[in-house]
Amino acid sequence: MTQPREPTLDEPEVVDRLRSELPRWRLEDGWIRRTYKTNGWKGTLMAINAVGHLAEAAWHHPDITASYAWVEVRLMTHSAKGITEKDLALARKIEEVVAWNPAAEGGPLEGTPSDPRFAYIKHDK
Repeated sequence: MTQPREPTLDEPEVVDRLRSELPRWRLEDGWIRRTYKTNGWKGTLMAINAVGHLAEAAWHHPDITASYAWVEVRLMTHSAKGITEKDLALARKIEEVVAWNPAAEGGPLEGTPSDPRFAYIKHDK
């Protein structure tokens, strides 16, 4: 028995949703994409592992491309052949975790020290 396909979102809706919900993500070539800049290989591997954990827990798997100091995450629901609510939901969770900057929150968690030996993610300004 085949599973019913999830409904896809049309391009204008995806663009609007990204603009309002995920402004650092973009729609390109049928995928929603986000590039995270890191301070080197250690940060790249940590970002990939965080995305991998979230994707496995959600059972919805992105394509990932990486280099020494960046990671690109691409989401599209393969079975639906387009962008679905699954993609936006996982993108929100990835953004919440990978782009998290405790130092910017002013709470009890101070975040990574400013010493470059410890830096790993380049937080967007």
